[in-house]
Amino acid sequence: MLPSTESASSFYQQSKKPQDLFLVCGLKSLGQHCVAILKEYDVKVSAIEDVQPEHWEVPEVPNLLEKLIIGDCRQPNVLEQAGISQCRSILLVTRNERINIEAAFAARRLNPHVRLIVRSDKQNFNKLLWENLGNFVAFEPTHLSAHAFALTALGSEAIGYFTLEGQLLQVIKHQVQAKDSWCNGKPVHRLNLTTRRILSHKPVASNPSKELFGWNPEAEVQVGDTLVYIDVAYDLAFSEQRRQSHNQKWRWQQFIQSITAKNLKEKIAQFWQSYYQSQNQIRRIATIYAITVLILWLVGIILYHLYYPDITIQEAFYATAVLLLGGYGDLFGGVEFASQSKPSDDIPWWLRFFSLGLTLTGQAFVGVLYALLTDALVTSRFHFFNSRPPIPQRNHLVIIGLNRLGQKVAALLQELNQPLVGIHPTILDQETLPDMPLIVGNATEAFTKANLSHAKSIILVGDDNMENLEIGLMAHAMNPATTLIIRSQDRQFSDNVAPLFPYAQVICGAALSAEVFACAAFGENVLSLFHLNEQIVMVTEYKIEDGDTLNGLLLSEIASGYSVVPILYQKYQRDNYSLMPWYDVKLDAGDRLIVLATSNSLQRIEWGEMLPRLWQVQIEKTLTTNAIIYGAEEIVLITGCSSTTARQWMNNLPRVLPIPLYKHQAQRLVRELTKVQVLANVIYIEQP
Repeated sequence: MLPSTESASSFYQQSKKPQDLFLVCGLKSLGQHCVAILKEYDVKVSAIEDVQPEHWEVPEVPNLLEKLIIGDCRQPNVLEQAGISQCRSILLVTRNERINIEAAFAARRLNPHVRLIVRSDKQNFNKLLWENLGNFVAFEPTHLSAHAFALTALGSEAIGYFTLEGQLLQVIKHQVQAKDSWCNGKPVHRLNLTTRRILSHKPVASNPSKELFGWNPEAEVQVGDTLVYIDVAYDLAFSEQRRQSHNQKWRWQQFIQSITAKNLKEKIAQFWQSYYQSQNQIRRIATIYAITVLILWLVGIILYHLYYPDITIQEAFYATAVLLLGGYGDLFGGVEFASQSKPSDDIPWWLRFFSLGLTLTGQAFVGVLYALLTDALVTSRFHFFNSRPPIPQRNHLVIIGLNRLGQKVAALLQELNQPLVGIHPTILDQETLPDMPLIVGNATEAFTKANLSHAKSIILVGDDNMENLEIGLMAHAMNPATTLIIRSQDRQFSDNVAPLFPYAQVICGAALSAEVFACAAFGENVLSLFHLNEQIVMVTEYKIEDGDTLNGLLLSEIASGYSVVPILYQKYQRDNYSLMPWYDVKLDAGDRLIVLATSNSLQRIEWGEMLPRLWQVQIEKTLTTNAIIYGAEEIVLITGCSSTTARQWMNNLPRVLPIPLYKHQAQRLVRELTKVQVLANVIYIEQP
């Protein structure tokens, strides 16, 4: 995923122009969901598809389209027929990356200002296109939906994870217990720290608010309440070093354990079992040769002992061994053989011929032995040092199907240090997830090896909906207590299956990814997403420019007015940034801001429609002389007014400050005024 060169501000300016047409190229599952979401923004949407769709996964799509063009989206005449010159954004979401990129070139040539949102996984190429084309962003649906699968599989309080500036941030949904001294009995606003932000507070027996700032800061947290908050988990760079150190330590432990007597005996037993079960031709020949050599060895010992009664069985044993190892010349090179009474020339021809046969047979056996060892070394790929970790015994996650999505989910879970095992029908390259245990073969046959009966979660991410469901039902029969996550590539399939199997969580990746593509069409740079209160919350990045609806506002105004949660702020041309910034910062052109926002919040920002300010602060009096000065400073800091105006207000008390505020702003101002010995309270503005 790549950031766009133009921020949302340029698109807010364009929203006042007639360029309100959005074009979707590709009406498979992802494209249909993109159309449906774009229409929620009350904009015009047209589409291009190479053939007339026979199946509408989102049935209302035909009625939502202004125009449906059947043709190749790479052809200029087709793009012109669809209205590319009036398009604000074009979403190229066919299943062919080459077609998407070629269509992007054609669209840019016909409309230099159109925003390009491309479905592509070519990360390096996408970066080059972003640098050269401008106003370009690329996503891969697989990567977007992988987070949803990984988080669902955790089965913990964490409902979201994402990375900002090398820091791993987690979104936690926690039901308050009596032992939770950090939150129980405290006002909600006191739970906000420099490493934590409250997103939602739902008291017992109440419905959760759809707005991120719909909670009351002064409410006291009670047992049974539900808190949703975001905090900094840990530094990913340090975590990666720790994981690599752990893996290196594990390999050395494996090396030490492998040379113990017990393991050595087990390795030998496994070797012989695989040896005799193998259908390798070299091994079969080696077995035949070994039996032949043993028989000839015994025959040689008997013959030499009978023909030379003066030599012992031991001498006959070694003489035959020398011949088998190619020592014919050592025994028959003119020296006396074993006994002083009979020179080698007196040996009968048939015994000499037999001795020569022993040497030739022994040499052939040595050659086959070398071939066998070479074959074993090549096929094992030095398995001793590069073997994968052992399969976890319990409380682990099982991933079935290590396609691109499965590998991405596994990588995310490994970042979170989760024990897991993968099941795949074919062997993977050693470089692919080398630190993950892997079982190769049929999924149902691998259940026992994967310790499925003790697994915490099972994730099925194969490309076949029915196969995923079948394997999932079999897995549930073996372990009804495990969490079952099934991938679906069809929204209708998900809607039909989910109610029938309530123990399974069926996730449609296209529906998740479409939210990101649609939001990107309006200029937002979506970094990640997660679910909260049946809504998708997106981690969205803005770069503030002149004329932007966010420019000149305090973070407190942006947070309450658009119902978003600022989580990162960076001043223009400064390297340092603030995580969980204080809300008294005012944005200027060039600043960078990352927020958590729902689709409705992004629509408000798009249209510049802030929620109404319904609260004011009434100041009664000051308790000390310095309270006037300190009170004026707090008013300036929280409301953003000038210091002269604030001083005039403080010199004429009691009074109601003639500036409407949001509830969170007003309550914070009252709290801060109370700290500097100023008596004040919040009043609600009556609506006409």
